[in-house]
Amino acid sequence: MANEFQGKHVTVMGLGRHGGGLSAVRYLVRAGAIVRVTDCASPLDLHDVVAQLTDLPVAELHFGKHRIEHFADADLVVVNPAVRPTSPFVKAAAAEGIHVTSEIELFLQRCPARIVGVTGSCGKSTTAAMLAEIGKTSGRCVWLGGNIERSLLPELDSIARDDLVVLELSSFQLAWLNPDARRPDIVVITNCEPNHLDWHGTYDDYVAAKREIFDPQRGNQVVVLGPDLCSGDWIRNEATRVVDGWPLDRIPRLQVLGIHNRRNAALAAAAATAFGFPRQAVEEGLRQFQGLPHRLESAGTIAGRQFINDSQATTPAATSAALASVDGPCWLLAGGASKGASLADLAATIRRQCRGAAFFGETGNELQAAVRQFAPDFDTASVPRLVDAVQALWPKTRPGDVILLSPACSSRDQYLDYAQRADDFRAAMRQIAAQHGGSATRHQVAPGLV
Repeated sequence: MANEFQGKHVTVMGLGRHGGGLSAVRYLVRAGAIVRVTDCASPLDLHDVVAQLTDLPVAELHFGKHRIEHFADADLVVVNPAVRPTSPFVKAAAAEGIHVTSEIELFLQRCPARIVGVTGSCGKSTTAAMLAEIGKTSGRCVWLGGNIERSLLPELDSIARDDLVVLELSSFQLAWLNPDARRPDIVVITNCEPNHLDWHGTYDDYVAAKREIFDPQRGNQVVVLGPDLCSGDWIRNEATRVVDGWPLDRIPRLQVLGIHNRRNAALAAAAATAFGFPRQAVEEGLRQFQGLPHRLESAGTIAGRQFINDSQATTPAATSAALASVDGPCWLLAGGASKGASLADLAATIRRQCRGAAFFGETGNELQAAVRQFAPDFDTASVPRLVDAVQALWPKTRPGDVILLSPACSSRDQYLDYAQRADDFRAAMRQIAAQHGGSATRHQVAPGLV
């Protein structure tokens, strides 16, 4: 490892719960940096992450609030992507001429392998994972990380020049890239819908963050655009090579539900082809892909009702795609914390696609009101918690029905993340099963539904 950080004073802003901050700290300490960690959360809230620092000689740990002096006297500041660029602490560092970077930029600048970067409002995790599966099927050493909750910084010494690195990149991560930072060699943008407006402020700012994935300097960057983006003003470097996704009729039979996943597969296939994988390997990788947790995942059946966990659907567009993928009478569970997107189109889709719905959390009442604007008599309820929503729907369902958790909203009003929300969904299922003298039976989605 290069000694560029040896003896440097580095402030890591935001330890976080998903590994990026921890990985940055571990990498920098190993590189000889004098690391200070600062996070607004309490040590109790971050207990599991802080416990993983006990083997590291971290110089300082500060929790509960940030302090200006911890930013003004550093040689380098590494920010968690959730930090807003308007942060006064970041501005204090910039005013002192201190370089501000991020965990993902540290990795991009030092990775020896070619990188495929995948972003978009929906489908980026699945598309990235499909690409990784194609690479593995081809016998290539593949590294999958980024926003998919795995930092690859600790793996830098193990990544070889001939490996394939696939990074899922969020708008937050992209927004923090410096102008001279390396960009991915191949770019995939699945789509772009209003999202995270509570963080970005406006849709234009959100789009600008997504555009940070493009390299304005280099002419050999390959870009694969989702079909909805091909007519837009996305490409500004005329030397960029734009590649179309595969035609959908070339996509083999998949193990995952939905036309949206066939579109994801078409983009993954195009990126894999641009990387140099043969068609046969691409098709076989797509056939073998089994999907990701919390994305239209079969959670089991109780008394003939099929439960589907789509807790990762945190935008109206993602929930609309889920509803289009479900075969059978559907009852929807949705709600949580708003990310600023309009609910009107989703409300119309719910009215068309569902027999009924139960909404919960901060947006429960707003979702119910939006649906009732289209259909005042639509069978819907608004309740405080997810478990209450499951209990509200259950008596109305019949054998053969589908109960779909696809929230369309962030989980942060009541949960640490969407995985914890899914745990609550399964707990509610166990309550239902106990009330009816049985248990939730796990099963695979029938191939005919794919």
